[in-house]
Amino acid sequence: MLQAAMRIDDYLDLLNPAQRQAAAYGALDADNAFRSGPLLVIAGAGTGKTMTLAHRVAHLVISGISPERILLLTFTRRAAQEMTRRVDAIVRQALAANDAPALPAGVLPWSGTFHSVANRLLRRYAPNLGLDPGFSILDRGDAADVLDVVRHELALSKKARRFPKKDTCLAIYSRCVNTQKSLADVLDETFPWCIDWAAELRELFRLYVARKQQNQVLDYDDLLLYWSHLVAEEEFAAEIGSWFDHVLVDEYQDTNLVQAQILRALKPQGDGVTVVGDDAQSIYSFRAAEVENILGFPDQFMPTAQVVSLEQNYRSTQPILDTANLLIAESARQYRKNLFSERRDGAKPGYITVEDSDAEAEFVVEAVLGNREQGMRLMDQAVLFRSSHHSDRLELELVRRNIPYVKYGGLKFLEAAHVKDLLSVLKWAENPKNTVAAFRILKLLPGMGPAHASRCLEHLQAADFRFGTLVDFRPPAATAADWPAFCALLQSLSGEIEAQDSWQAQLAQVRRWYQPHLERIYDGLDTREADLEQLEQISGRYPTRERFLSELTLDPPSGAGDLAGDPLLDEDYLVLSTVHSSKGQEWEAVYVLNVSDGNFPSEFATGKPHLIEEERRLLYVAMTRAKQSLSLVAPLKYHVTQQARDGDKHVFGARSRFVTDSLLATMQRQFCGRDETTSARQTPRSDKRVDVAARIRQMW
Repeated sequence: MLQAAMRIDDYLDLLNPAQRQAAAYGALDADNAFRSGPLLVIAGAGTGKTMTLAHRVAHLVISGISPERILLLTFTRRAAQEMTRRVDAIVRQALAANDAPALPAGVLPWSGTFHSVANRLLRRYAPNLGLDPGFSILDRGDAADVLDVVRHELALSKKARRFPKKDTCLAIYSRCVNTQKSLADVLDETFPWCIDWAAELRELFRLYVARKQQNQVLDYDDLLLYWSHLVAEEEFAAEIGSWFDHVLVDEYQDTNLVQAQILRALKPQGDGVTVVGDDAQSIYSFRAAEVENILGFPDQFMPTAQVVSLEQNYRSTQPILDTANLLIAESARQYRKNLFSERRDGAKPGYITVEDSDAEAEFVVEAVLGNREQGMRLMDQAVLFRSSHHSDRLELELVRRNIPYVKYGGLKFLEAAHVKDLLSVLKWAENPKNTVAAFRILKLLPGMGPAHASRCLEHLQAADFRFGTLVDFRPPAATAADWPAFCALLQSLSGEIEAQDSWQAQLAQVRRWYQPHLERIYDGLDTREADLEQLEQISGRYPTRERFLSELTLDPPSGAGDLAGDPLLDEDYLVLSTVHSSKGQEWEAVYVLNVSDGNFPSEFATGKPHLIEEERRLLYVAMTRAKQSLSLVAPLKYHVTQQARDGDKHVFGARSRFVTDSLLATMQRQFCGRDETTSARQTPRSDKRVDVAARIRQMW
């Protein structure tokens, strides 16, 4: 496609030596084709990972690799889109500088998340897998609902002792799938309080799988599971692997065992495989991410994979990196690296001890406002914490001081009831066997309860799932007035009645039908209507309804109600975030709350060395978000809840085991508390001395 004679490396001049080595790894073979063996890029925090990976892909394209023969796997759709945009810009600029033809449209057609690529492949190989090509995808909420239905059918919700709730059941099921561990092992290691229910859970999961297969629906875990079983067959693995000369994976430290197995099956010799990540930022084991995937990657191949480490940091000052380097150096198993920066300025990170949580909130607010007075915007500052509830006291103080803020971690767009309603109509039309969507929509109709909905679905199944036969179903009296329009809508959406408009017009059609039900069922109509309008606008990006439903379910956008409070009414706002949600972000000033044992590391990690090491990495991630100012805040005591109003029951906070004496030597220590403030304000004005001791002796 692109002539090798056009290859120049001017576009690599922006990279430092290590980045350039990673981007240009490989060489032309005897047939003048660009080849490379397995490559692992260890990209330390702030070292330009995205730029390096984008230049790597661009280098492949400019070296003659067809974009259609490059598979780029990411963890978010936004990351895939950003990578595609950067690659396109780099290639076009490089080719334009040499009077070469422009890059054709549709660059990187196989760029996307693991789940979106799985969706495309499974639909293509559906007949080989016993799937209907029109299968539906369940989001986490729908999957939990299906489990809950089966749970009720098994009468598990009526047990004398409380059976785990649907979300817990789904978490157990998902962990079994993604860690490839037995149910007994998962219960013993992660859900010990559910061990007594092992037999019932196994039966629940067996029927859950059967229900999904019956309804031709897949949940998130199924997408990867079906893909792994597909490529477990050598014939299919070789066929799919032959489509791609190069396979690149971003954030490889976040992959689970199933994803690693898929990659190995596609390219068993490692030819053309590039994985990028940082073992020091592997913090998602609760999602079944397996740090051993990246730690053991080089040894999977003979000869071993090439390892390139990126250590030059472009984010933080050197004093911050000195502290972060010392922290992570204590980790037993890792790729050794020493982050360095050309920014030698800046103060040492602060280790701030405070009296209690109230004093902690007061310190953070005063420091944030002080930085603002020095010209630093609120949104350039972030407060990070181990668990969401750790910011409760701070949030109260922010409200009291009228400081706007945003807290990461609200409802996802597709978890909003009104959005699920609208999409369920389209999902049912796309797959008439999708009983989850069907039940949800039928129960929107007045008078249509679960019993009538079940009879309706039995009627539809007996008629081979033809929506036109619904007109013969006798709904309850309260539903009769709405029934004809509802039947006509489903016939139109399913194609049983020929439609002239594009599929995007179906959303407007569904919204018109849904509007009276929205007004009848929900309040807060302005926000909900804005979400539905956003949904309609988004639909224009997708060529088909199936693509729209699949991609939106796999990687939903943010909803109008996704933020805590309403900070966007102000021109500036402070950022509050859990450390897990902060990964990939950066701010000028960062404050980390509750840096004490029990929080860093979490009390739930004690006794398990691999979890302690993940907690160390979690604190490392928090520290490396800071660009010029870092403060670790450690309360000396934590007040006990449920005590008298004026009570002072408390426990003392122990210094985090990660904050060693050597680590403290790289930091600036400071105490901020009421005692210090009070003593400073009440310094005696007179030098007069009172001999109280003598007076007391005279009493006797």
